Amino acid sequence: MPSLTKKMKKTGTAFRTAGTLAATAALTLALSGCTGADTTAPSAARARPATDVQAARFGAVDCREVKCIALTFDAGPSEHSARLLDILKEKQVPATFFLLGERHIEKYPELVRRMADEGHEVASHTWDHKILTKLRPEEIREELERPNREIERLTGRRPTLMRPPQGRTDDTVHAICRELGLSEVLWSVTAKDYQTTDSDLITRRVLDRSSRDGIILLHDIYDGTVPAVPGIIDALKERGYVFVTVPQLLAPGKAEPGKVYR
Repeated sequence: MPSLTKKMKKTGTAFRTAGTLAATAALTLALSGCTGADTTAPSAARARPATDVQAARFGAVDCREVKCIALTFDAGPSEHSARLLDILKEKQVPATFFLLGERHIEKYPELVRRMADEGHEVASHTWDHKILTKLRPEEIREELERPNREIERLTGRRPTLMRPPQGRTDDTVHAICRELGLSEVLWSVTAKDYQTTDSDLITRRVLDRSSRDGIILLHDIYDGTVPAVPGIIDALKERGYVFVTVPQLLAPGKAEPGKVYR
């Protein structure tokens, strides 16, 4: 997925156009979330129950017994996020939002509050979408700490999850995440929604790739994505899936800081 720069004026358009050649070269790596890091599957996390009561809270379901899937959205909030939240509320589906700081949390603080108030998991996608593996340790720390501070200020809860831009991570990122109390969450399903505005195509891509314990990656900044969400939800519910947040997907286990989950 192309990275963001400070010169972008329209986030959705820039995400589709900037750095296309570089993104193509790294496409397999970025789309799969395969960065060479050791990852932990949701089922493995569930096999190691957490000791504290809050961590063991299942929410509405026990994913050891039912077929769960997690819907996640990167790089918001955006002008499309209010409509997305309306859809999720109507469908009674919780989601996990990996939010960007600059031009997003800054611009739509009321949507960040609404996400938290309506029961969604609010997490970090860094401050400015910089590729963490290309940064010095102090720069990585700043990219991670700034959105955490803002999210905590707006919601009263400090994020415990983050998603590295393009899924790129390494031992240095792991160590800093461990220090900051953050777990890294990649994905198992992507619609490549930054490549198309065709909502039907986005829907088909998600449905073709979804399976139990899946973590679906979408972006609510693109014109074609939010219109695809109702169809995705309805079709997966018909297949017997129950939608949960990432923490619910891992329960009664708990995401451990410095580890990577997919």
